[in-house]
Amino acid sequence: MTRFPYDQFAKDYLQELLLPLGKVETSRQVAAEVREIDVYFAPSPQPSNNTIPLGLLGRFAATAALFEPFRNAATKSEIRGCLHKLFDVFTDLERQAKRNNTRVYEIELPRLWILSPTASVSLLDGFGARLDEDNWGAGVYFLADFFKTAIVAIHQLPRTEETLWLRILGKGRVQQQAIDELEALPENNPLRSKAIDLLVNLKTTLEIGQNVDQEDRNLIMRLSPIYEQRLAEARQEGIQQGIQIYEQRLAEARQEGQQQGMQQGIQRERRITIENLLRVRFGTLDEELVAIIEPMLVLPPEEFTGLLLQSSREELLARFRQT
Repeated sequence: MTRFPYDQFAKDYLQELLLPLGKVETSRQVAAEVREIDVYFAPSPQPSNNTIPLGLLGRFAATAALFEPFRNAATKSEIRGCLHKLFDVFTDLERQAKRNNTRVYEIELPRLWILSPTASVSLLDGFGARLDEDNWGAGVYFLADFFKTAIVAIHQLPRTEETLWLRILGKGRVQQQAIDELEALPENNPLRSKAIDLLVNLKTTLEIGQNVDQEDRNLIMRLSPIYEQRLAEARQEGIQQGIQIYEQRLAEARQEGQQQGMQQGIQRERRITIENLLRVRFGTLDEELVAIIEPMLVLPPEEFTGLLLQSSREELLARFRQT
């Protein structure tokens, strides 16, 4: 996978999850030589009591944080680049404090969380990264204290509810298992809906992209049933909205009919409803679409609404040209 589609998904995903907890900035620029931090997070001074727990990700967000998610295993060069951005942030904060005649305390400096789908033993050893399983469990490796950095090896995280929101950013089987768990959450869970919507957007972006590899194709296949379900829900919602609009217009037409004649008012509102739905589906009304409005007027609202929202242009023209 090229970095961009996943990079954008990861930024949007973390922003949606962390926003209830504090201020979130994506693509924040630092230093004279412009570098971008994927996600910069600052917790709210007074956290809301209505936020949904984010498990291990929520613990990461207990203090100011930089999040740098990677689709493929982060290389030593990429990790050095992340550290460079972190130090630029430190320098910027200290410079601002000096201008304001204040002081930056160590506890106020953000911590860098590098989210990597995998991490080799040699890479972790090269950075002196060590586990702190008593406090953080498996998969979270900390550099020396003054670096204020941790490498999260997502494939090593235990498969628990506590780690779900991080494993969604994993790869291969780890990510697909997390998607299974995400679907199994209660439908009224707002984070479930947001995450699924972002995954569906990622699927669409991947499908129209170039150089799609086998990993991408597997992810597209896994997300296809979710996409179809979302599409069916959207269609059903559109039908219900269409019927509601029609009923509202019908009530207005009946009132108008008291002055102009009931049937004339109803026909006028049916025509307006059909025209509006055609514009929603196809953008503009050309001669071919205008020609099928008249034969559609004889149908009951629930029937023409369903046809207009679910049929293609070609299907509509083929059916009503024969009428």
